[in-house]
Amino acid sequence: MLRWLIVILLLANLVAFALASGMLGALPASGAREPDHLNHQVHPEWLKTRPLSAAEAGDQAVVGQPAPAPAIAASALSG
Repeated sequence: MLRWLIVILLLANLVAFALASGMLGALPASGAREPDHLNHQVHPEWLKTRPLSAAEAGDQAVVGQPAPAPAIAASALSG
């Protein structure tokens, strides 16, 4: 029983390797099958960067420090 499982896993790995290495043909994402695709991409010269204001940066985590407390209101449940 265990031998068959090992054989099946070995065959599955060989098939995955063949697909990943292109032995069975090119992968769909590897070629230019959509020649007009590049014309629809975002132009980097149109992008603008700006610094965050204090209000916008309030919920941003700071690397190396504890996460900020969430801005939610909580109350005890009455039973």
